[in-house]
Amino acid sequence: MKTIIEPFRIKTVEPIKMTTVAERRRLIEEAGFNLFKLAAEDVIIDLLTDSGTSAMSAAQWGALMQGDESYAGARSWYRFERAVRNVFGFDHVIPTHQGRAAERILFSVTVRPGSVVPSNAHFDTTRANIQFAGGRAVDLPSPEAADPAARYPFKGNMDTAALERLIDEVGPERIPVIMLTVTNNSGGGQPVSMANVREVSRIARGHGIPFYIDACRFAENAYFIKLREEGYAGRTPLEIAREMFSYADGATMSAKKDAFANIGGFLTTNDGELAARERDLLILTEGFPTYGGLAGRDLEAIAVGLEEVLEEDYLNYRIVSTAYVANKLDEAGIPVMLPAGGHAVYLDAARFLPHVPPLEYPGQALAVELYVEGGVRGVEIGSVMFGKDPQTGEESPAKWELVRLAIPRRVYTQSHMDYVVEAVWQVYQRRHEIGGMKIVSQPEYLRHFSAEFARA
Repeated sequence: MKTIIEPFRIKTVEPIKMTTVAERRRLIEEAGFNLFKLAAEDVIIDLLTDSGTSAMSAAQWGALMQGDESYAGARSWYRFERAVRNVFGFDHVIPTHQGRAAERILFSVTVRPGSVVPSNAHFDTTRANIQFAGGRAVDLPSPEAADPAARYPFKGNMDTAALERLIDEVGPERIPVIMLTVTNNSGGGQPVSMANVREVSRIARGHGIPFYIDACRFAENAYFIKLREEGYAGRTPLEIAREMFSYADGATMSAKKDAFANIGGFLTTNDGELAARERDLLILTEGFPTYGGLAGRDLEAIAVGLEEVLEEDYLNYRIVSTAYVANKLDEAGIPVMLPAGGHAVYLDAARFLPHVPPLEYPGQALAVELYVEGGVRGVEIGSVMFGKDPQTGEESPAKWELVRLAIPRRVYTQSHMDYVVEAVWQVYQRRHEIGGMKIVSQPEYLRHFSAEFARA
């Protein structure tokens, strides 16, 4: 069949509160033009994030009822540990309440002032945790990623020649870890090829530098490899994922993405000495090593989710349905990041609003207008999120000016997505009327979460 349907039935529904343009204009002004500050009930289609917003399956809800809430050595812990090892293959599994906690623990024990941590593109919390530990986060995206409209199949790759140059420039002793994010969230949700994973691994091991994968969307990345990389069409997503992780020394994971869970994450490694130090910090800040800030029922839900996310029917639906939105927008002449990523559609705000300078934050301006027009909440990934130097406070344009429309897993139907396409189209029709934004207040770290804006 040509029509790809949702490979699930809907058993429970949640009503959506409908609002008017006038109401939404008032609400966003009251929120300081920051979409994070809106009440969720005032959002019609919420594409702010795909993190923790998935719909859990009947099997996951059933697993919740089996949660063992014993403080130490709970049955649920052992089920969780087996599920993680089955996919990732690393010896040591350290549960955390979410992915950023895994990042904080990893960088707290590895990064020192003056450290440099390269990546294909760090996302916001990863970058902030490196900076908080005194390190410098360096993005080394592939050259193909510079053009949002280019249809290169693996635009999430790291520039390995640039990685070699960086190691020669700063010395391997200043690089405690090399990170590779799959898929590349900051770079448009683009996948990373297996060839690139292997090459980054070869370089890291040649210089004695640990290599870690930020694995939030590992299953989507594995399926892209199956679809796009020669030699993998006959492999299962699980087999591809296991090969990806075989080249690494460890991984961080937010289970709120590719495990369908509403909370949770983990850190996993083969380094026993490092794992012992990480567990010490875990006990201090998260909880005992067999629960790590999670309830037993959450450990159960993640264990089931790690199995379900690798089902090919689901992954095919996920990739095709996201591409449906991106392709509809592209056919209408609306600038989007191409080819479509797995978890989100990225509007190219720089081309959408070319008259708005980068430091008047075209992505934020576009995100605000999309909410006003249709009650659709996205998030800016551009000079608001990445434009401020943490050491000097100096503002500079980010590599990309994007608005991410992150699609929660198993939540919205095609008619919801058609509504989103129509809302974007309506904003595009009046794009010449849209002006820029300015920041009127901001915190020191992760300013996009709580900054307040005004029209420029």
